[in-house]
Amino acid sequence: MKAFLRKLSGNHEISLAIILVVLFIVVDILSGFTFHGIGNIGEIFKNNSLTLIMSLGMLCVLLTGGIDISITGVLAFAGMTVGMLQKYNVIKNVPLLFLIAIAIGALCGLLNGVVIAKGKVSPIICTLGAMYIWRGLATVVYNGEWASGENVAGMSAFGNTAGPYIILAAAFVVYFVVMKWTPFGRKVYAIGSNREAAQISGINVDRVEILVYVLMGVLAGLAGALSVSLYGSAQPTMQDGKEMDVIAACVIGGVSMSGGRGTVVGTLLGGIFYAVVYKALPLVGLESIWQNLIKGVIILAVVVINVVSQRISRRQTLARREI
Repeated sequence: MKAFLRKLSGNHEISLAIILVVLFIVVDILSGFTFHGIGNIGEIFKNNSLTLIMSLGMLCVLLTGGIDISITGVLAFAGMTVGMLQKYNVIKNVPLLFLIAIAIGALCGLLNGVVIAKGKVSPIICTLGAMYIWRGLATVVYNGEWASGENVAGMSAFGNTAGPYIILAAAFVVYFVVMKWTPFGRKVYAIGSNREAAQISGINVDRVEILVYVLMGVLAGLAGALSVSLYGSAQPTMQDGKEMDVIAACVIGGVSMSGGRGTVVGTLLGGIFYAVVYKALPLVGLESIWQNLIKGVIILAVVVINVVSQRISRRQTLARREI
């Protein structure tokens, strides 16, 4: 029993999964056993697919000790661009529109990465400025005319298929493999754990850091196209402020803000936990004026529990070394 508890306290993913299961059961009971339906679970993943996808990019950024708060600006710029391209029949091919959104995101991420890695600008400062630039460019593309569901019918049709679920699943599988079994994944962890040691060992830190921000931009651009598909509109304010949800999902999943620690599985669980809380509060009859407060308290409690469990794990590791 002690060995099991020791393993539980030292494994973030297991402890978070147990908390998630308990939360799910409690919410299901409070909602009159309507929460566990397949349709409802599908809606949770669909409505939070943008956060879940971008959390993968944020995982890599945080692992290097950086942060990117410009992601929803990139999302709006890319989404607004492809929405207007379809509205005015410049391009109707949906896969091509997705590729354009991804390319826009990659370019934005590249610019962020170069300024941070080569210019040695603080990530929070760089991406704070970039957030306004990308959102401003979305407004320029908007030019007083937004794209409605009728204007983006082709992309909306894609949003009503299994496509978003397939993209979400594929993104997590690819990132799991990349972060666990490729040299790039090992380099990202190495840089976050000890940047100087990584550089001395021969890792091109600047190149990896730039690539991390490019990947973040790619996923933000992809999320922009998905946003247009799922919500049937393109506006410059789309997903405004949701970058905090992405960061919260990563932190809940055990990703360290100082770099070097975090996993794809933990990020997925953190994103699901956040999505369940977001969906559950209205279902249990909680008034809207209390929802943000309760959501914040629950998230903070989970983060505190995770931090405590990680400290216990480190102490146990040190104790074993002393023995």
